[in-house]
Amino acid sequence: MRRFSLVAFLAVLAPAAAFSAAVLPQNATDKTLGMGSCASSLCHGAVETWKQSNVLQNEYVIWSRRDKHARAYTVLLGERSKEIAARLELSAPAHRSALCLDCHAHNVPEPRRGEHFVIADGVTCETCHGPAHRWIDSHVARDNTHKENIARGMYPIADPVERARLCLSCHFGNSQKFVTHKMMAAGHPRMSFELDTFTQIQPPHYRTDAGQVWDGVRIWAIGQALAAHELLDMLNDPKRGRDGLFPELVLFDCHSCHHPMKDKRNAGARLGLGPGFVRLNDASLLMVRQIARRLGEEGDAQFAQQVQRLHRDVARGTDALAHARAVRQTIAELVPRIGAHRFSPQDLHAMLIGLIDDGLAGEYSDYQGAEQATMAVQSIADFMSKQGLLRRPAVGQAMKRLLAAVARDEQYSEVAFQKALRDLKSSVGPLAK
Repeated sequence: MRRFSLVAFLAVLAPAAAFSAAVLPQNATDKTLGMGSCASSLCHGAVETWKQSNVLQNEYVIWSRRDKHARAYTVLLGERSKEIAARLELSAPAHRSALCLDCHAHNVPEPRRGEHFVIADGVTCETCHGPAHRWIDSHVARDNTHKENIARGMYPIADPVERARLCLSCHFGNSQKFVTHKMMAAGHPRMSFELDTFTQIQPPHYRTDAGQVWDGVRIWAIGQALAAHELLDMLNDPKRGRDGLFPELVLFDCHSCHHPMKDKRNAGARLGLGPGFVRLNDASLLMVRQIARRLGEEGDAQFAQQVQRLHRDVARGTDALAHARAVRQTIAELVPRIGAHRFSPQDLHAMLIGLIDDGLAGEYSDYQGAEQATMAVQSIADFMSKQGLLRRPAVGQAMKRLLAAVARDEQYSEVAFQKALRDLKSSVGPLAK
């Protein structure tokens, strides 16, 4: 078996590979064998790591004991899930409804389930690495390559674009599965995701090559670009982008509507639009704008103008969907450039300060923008610290205060958030030499 290689993960992406759209594991036609095929103590079920192995060999133990994905199905048996199913008037309980199982388990059709398949195992190895029927034997062969495993149906999760597509398919949604405004109104938690942050908080179950460094900033950037692309896809999707007469409200800023009536907010103020405007959830778009600034001046100006026009078109109801497609195309063209770009220390410092300055300028008046900006700042600051580019102890304390400012969405205060941003900016200072 080959170890997980960051050389592949951080490889330069060719433009044609930006959205190669590998078949997601849930949609693959190969048979899923089930956890029993991976859990042997001689495979991935060892209690301790193997000293002489290129892989940990205890991946199953890490997953079963420490990974929340292993308990995704169990969530569906709880009272909250029962209440959500009842409010949505589902024809079956949550733990038997495809609406829920599509993300809380590896919900493949019966003919594609092997003898060890158990739906109650939740989000399993094959949910992410692909149905193993054709590659389970070859992936342990010494003369076999990772490329050959991919050809036999293993999902290319080492590719950052494909990794983002896979994670976002549940943590945001796609044309097949999506947490709608109705589902949230019935009690489902609001979806919040950022690729690098969520990867870092997962218990690691792979080795990285000696001398390789996790480039969290690039992973963050690619994740944000694909999240923005997916949002615009949904907006244009006649099935997912509409809820009767209304647009799908989950695509818009929650707090444009969800706030006390006495709290008079003008969601369109920073966009030059009047009160009463329900703003598109532009959290990821704001992040992509910051990334585009480091890829070239023309790209930054073009993208900023496109996003500004998109907001105005949404407000006026003129050509909004057509312009959303144009912005989506621009993002698709940015993805390979992000993959090819080596973010320099100057890039990192400029993005960190740029995110802070955008917040101080009122760009994150809504909670979702502030939340994404905080996770972005954390990813960049963490990467810079590991590279010796941020050496001030005060940065850590300021980061804690910023995290506290976005800890509860219903108690979010832009004033408190901006104060935390000012403290952070003063603690960052100039780029360490």
